[in-house]
Amino acid sequence: MNNRRVFKTLALMVLAGLLTVSCSQKSSRTTGWAYNDANNGGFEVAQVNEQEIGPGLIAIEGGTFVMGATTDNLTYSWDNTPRKVTVPSFLMDRTEVSNVDYQEYIYWLTRVYGQNYPQVVRNAMPDTLVWRDRLSYNEPMVEIYFRHPSYNDYPVVGVTWVQANDYCAWRTDRVNELMLVQAGILDWDPTQQDEENFNTDAYLAGQYTGKVKNGKKDLSKGGDGVRNARMEDGIMLPSYRLPTEAEWEYAAVGLVGNTSNEIVSERKVYPWNGDGLRTDNKKYYGSFMANFKRGPGDYMGVAGHLNDGAALPAPVGSYWPNDYGLYNMAGNVSEWCQDVYRPLSFEDVADYSPFRGNVFTMKAVDEEGFLMQKDSLGRIRRVPIPQEEAAKRQNYRTAFNKNYDDGDYMSAIRNRWSDPQDDQSQFTRDMYEFATNDMAGTTLISDESRVYKGGSWADGPYYLSPGTRRYLNQNQSASTIGFRCAMNKVGSSFAK
Repeated sequence: MNNRRVFKTLALMVLAGLLTVSCSQKSSRTTGWAYNDANNGGFEVAQVNEQEIGPGLIAIEGGTFVMGATTDNLTYSWDNTPRKVTVPSFLMDRTEVSNVDYQEYIYWLTRVYGQNYPQVVRNAMPDTLVWRDRLSYNEPMVEIYFRHPSYNDYPVVGVTWVQANDYCAWRTDRVNELMLVQAGILDWDPTQQDEENFNTDAYLAGQYTGKVKNGKKDLSKGGDGVRNARMEDGIMLPSYRLPTEAEWEYAAVGLVGNTSNEIVSERKVYPWNGDGLRTDNKKYYGSFMANFKRGPGDYMGVAGHLNDGAALPAPVGSYWPNDYGLYNMAGNVSEWCQDVYRPLSFEDVADYSPFRGNVFTMKAVDEEGFLMQKDSLGRIRRVPIPQEEAAKRQNYRTAFNKNYDDGDYMSAIRNRWSDPQDDQSQFTRDMYEFATNDMAGTTLISDESRVYKGGSWADGPYYLSPGTRRYLNQNQSASTIGFRCAMNKVGSSFAK
């Protein structure tokens, strides 16, 4: 047993001891008052050890790694200079979101909103026209790729960054609703419609009741009543979301299999050791590790000797997983990340949990400070935090931080010092406009430019490297881009 395993074992033993003490504690160490006792007011302490891992997710143990290029920069963009960062532990989907996963989402939206809010369903539909090519016969894919059951387990494409985020929010609510049903607090309610549907924020705010089964015993009322579950009860999960660029790259590289005693024995170019062919097992020797374009005109190999076996996307569980157990972190389809793209992100972002794209929000309240009622779709509205509140902070000064220090009013090339409440996107345009023969040009970089990572079925080997960066407007989509979800890991950093 190496030193790292010994340390991990000891740390887990200490943690388990602390949790046992904490969870068996029946009274306060500071006041002596009993926990979970209706006779003294009913202050509750949940008997929960660790966060439950949500459906489809696996735990990614965080740590320090060198983020950035692992191979020569063929595009000469120099936007991913290597630097050392720390990524906290998190959870991530084992596979890309598939067509059948997204069909379930569309079905639910149609059932709940379709009659009175059909635009909600239309806004969520993937753009199947992304398969069209002016000089290629792809028309059959327009009609069948998302709909035919033969493609159920293939990655959904034609989904914008905005649509992917909406899917994550929907998935959060469905999983948390299931958690409450399984805990016996709520009962199944397939008749939900319009604003009367389960939404996590609305439920926590007391603005959704649903079909109560046993409910949660309310100790604050002498134990005679029931209440909604709270986040403090440890029943519901944090939100599903898109992974940050750093999280995605860290998970894709999967150095956990190449590390001993905090020493990385080999820095991977791809999510596996070596090149694009498998060499560690004689049975699979020479097999392709991912779905990509080997060279001009070669998407799948020669009949009878297919290389990656997929001309277009392959099923989401194809090929071999990396050392974290994640499938297709290179090839198949590229994947959306949370981050706003900047060429110099490696210079700007923090070295702990790096991310660009923060817009700090709060739940909308009325003039008296009370939470506003949910909207017609059953959702609690969120708004950017007020400027007067942000101005008092030491760690940030405005709600909008997508272009902080790279396109905001203090760093714009034209040096237009102005009020932070001005249109922030204008300053970013100033930063990234350039002159071409007395005509304004643009680099296409804006506060709506989002990072996507990982090569696709249509990309060559260079783009399979996790450090490679590309970007697209958050309202656009492609036949080569899909996504997978992530979730914060609460509590211990050690993966189960």
